[in-house]
Amino acid sequence: MRIGVTFCLLLLLHPLRAQVLTRTVVDDSVDAPPTADPSISSTSSQISFAPAAKSITPLPDPVQLKEQHPLPAPNRKIRALAAKYDVAKIGDRPIASGMNFFSLDREAQMGRELSLQVEASARLFEDPAINAYIRRLTQRLVRNSDARVPFAVKLIDDDDVNAFALPGGFFYINTGLIAAADSESELAGVMAHEIAHVAARHATRNESRAELFNFASLPLAMVAGPAAFALRSVASFAAPMTFLKFSRDAEREADLLGIEYAYASGYDPRSMIDLFERISAADQRKRRPSHLARAFATHPMTSERILYAQQEIAYVLPPKSDYVVDTSEFAEIKTRLLSLQLQMRVRDNDNKDGPRLRVRDGKSGGVANKTADAGSGPVLHRRDL
Repeated sequence: MRIGVTFCLLLLLHPLRAQVLTRTVVDDSVDAPPTADPSISSTSSQISFAPAAKSITPLPDPVQLKEQHPLPAPNRKIRALAAKYDVAKIGDRPIASGMNFFSLDREAQMGRELSLQVEASARLFEDPAINAYIRRLTQRLVRNSDARVPFAVKLIDDDDVNAFALPGGFFYINTGLIAAADSESELAGVMAHEIAHVAARHATRNESRAELFNFASLPLAMVAGPAAFALRSVASFAAPMTFLKFSRDAEREADLLGIEYAYASGYDPRSMIDLFERISAADQRKRRPSHLARAFATHPMTSERILYAQQEIAYVLPPKSDYVVDTSEFAEIKTRLLSLQLQMRVRDNDNKDGPRLRVRDGKSGGVANKTADAGSGPVLHRRDL
């Protein structure tokens, strides 16, 4: 009798168990889509291909993913997001909509003031050929973006792998980023991410939201209005980097927009993820923040953000048969940069090890370590007898 009851219970529970297992498998497959090795082809002679053996896990093929895991029927919220981020409408989308007490003119003035602080403390890299290349690449990305302001891009002679864009389109790229990028599409992906921050006006929108909840400033906002409120807020920017720590939502939006801008410019949208995955892999190997991760401290790339970016590429962007992965011009520019940096290091080492003329400071009696230039020679004085 007991055996019969047990058998009946197993029969009753078996279909339910099968349903639970089936649902679990489906959910796991959505969270962790299968990976495939997509092939990238191109007809351009200037486009090279990523090596077949890469340390980075290839992203899933968008067409295959959509066939295996079709998107659910869009509800009102999904349709609204799809309309806002429709890649076919880049340049005509309300990307920067939302509360903002700063006008575009005031934002540009703020960025100009902050850029003076940056250039007062940083050493610019003045090579004409490399700067011209960076300007062309920036122009290509900005033309395929939602930006409403012109961009002025400059190179900073710094080995840190970083780039940042100030309000108003004042864009700075470290030479270390060019040296660390394996291809032009990787460089373009990071640059597109920074352009997205400016296009979405994240800096002033975040500042407006923060100041709105500052109760001490609410009387000023109500009495003087948004214009005076924005003027007062400029004083809170003590340094150019203080407001570049964006919220998680702002970083995710910049990822989404940056991928779209790189895609619209013809670049492989997966390349930015390749670079950020190298950052994450370096962290896991060393179990501490890597050189790359410290450089991107203002834009931490988490596994969650990588997953969202992968899903956007797979589900949102229409697939293309050809992507620009790399160009011969990027290879030439990178080689030129590394060669010039090597020459500069050799010259600096020669000057450091050589003799220096120390000029006595007559006011304080101390010694100022100044290297004599061509026009400064010894001064003859008559000895007093």
